[in-house]
Amino acid sequence: MFPREYRGVAFVVGLFLVVQLGALALVPEFAESGYQAVENPDNPTNSVVYILAIIAMTGVMLAAFRYDLDQGIRLLIVGVSAWLSWYVFSALVSPLAAAVPAAAVGVALLVYPEWYVIDAAGVLMGAGAAGLFGISFGLLPALLLLGFLAVYDAISVYGTEHMLSLAEGVMDLNIPVVLVIPLSVSYSLLDAEPDDGESGAGDAVADGDSASDDAGDADSDVTDPTDIEDRDAFFIGLGDAVIPTVLVASAATFSPAAALSVPFIGLNLPALLAMVGSLGGLLVLMSWVIKGRPHAGLPLLNGGAIGGYLIGSVVAGVPLVEAAGIAGFL
Repeated sequence: MFPREYRGVAFVVGLFLVVQLGALALVPEFAESGYQAVENPDNPTNSVVYILAIIAMTGVMLAAFRYDLDQGIRLLIVGVSAWLSWYVFSALVSPLAAAVPAAAVGVALLVYPEWYVIDAAGVLMGAGAAGLFGISFGLLPALLLLGFLAVYDAISVYGTEHMLSLAEGVMDLNIPVVLVIPLSVSYSLLDAEPDDGESGAGDAVADGDSASDDAGDADSDVTDPTDIEDRDAFFIGLGDAVIPTVLVASAATFSPAAALSVPFIGLNLPALLAMVGSLGGLLVLMSWVIKGRPHAGLPLLNGGAIGGYLIGSVVAGVPLVEAAGIAGFL
């Protein structure tokens, strides 16, 4: 690994931390504002509904790319970005006033989708989504969600490889489905050509997957590791940041563990160690990605978050049956 790759990894970790801390800061405001999406957050079927929605949306996006409806997907994601940004800004200002910066996020993505615009929108979108799902998914639904998506991610990357096809499809749309990690000061996403190894079919990580491929072949799973010397950027899916953070936010909301005294955010030991575990998984993932091979991100990230959460629960004195959210079913 060369020094700029270290800087890239540090940048990724920083973005993930902002998403996680942002979600934790938003959770109390979201709960107070009544943004909980379900009546009973402890109902495990909440996870089933969301999982089916993810699978359906993946199918819709793949079909859209196949039938040249890419711009429709782009407009949809930009709209979702503005909508989730509104939730974030409404925690700071009145709902009406929040519409102005939220609309600005959407316009910026349409007019000037440079890498820092995409990353800023992705962080807002990720913190908002994780916060909303965190207050809507109790402990058991959150654990089920992370467990299933880790398995699904592995199958879709190593088995069917359809997630790599999805990654290839979204790369040219310049939307905050991915976070852009520049490795040089002069890097510009808008100036990068799809076939130069910097974007498009080059180095791709999308929708919870971490992939790095030869230019011109986004489904390839073998790349000459020396190619990393020539990269100006790599990409990591926003889903990699959001999904494990759902458990972090859920733990902070629903775990009976004692709260830690941390300014501006609600945090307890299970949530803290879930963060640590997910970031540990991220570091392992990045050590693989920079070697030029595609990898599913969620098995490592979700596994680290779940392991950290359970360890934190035990240390905090929460029985495992209660930490797993199954005490009420026994």
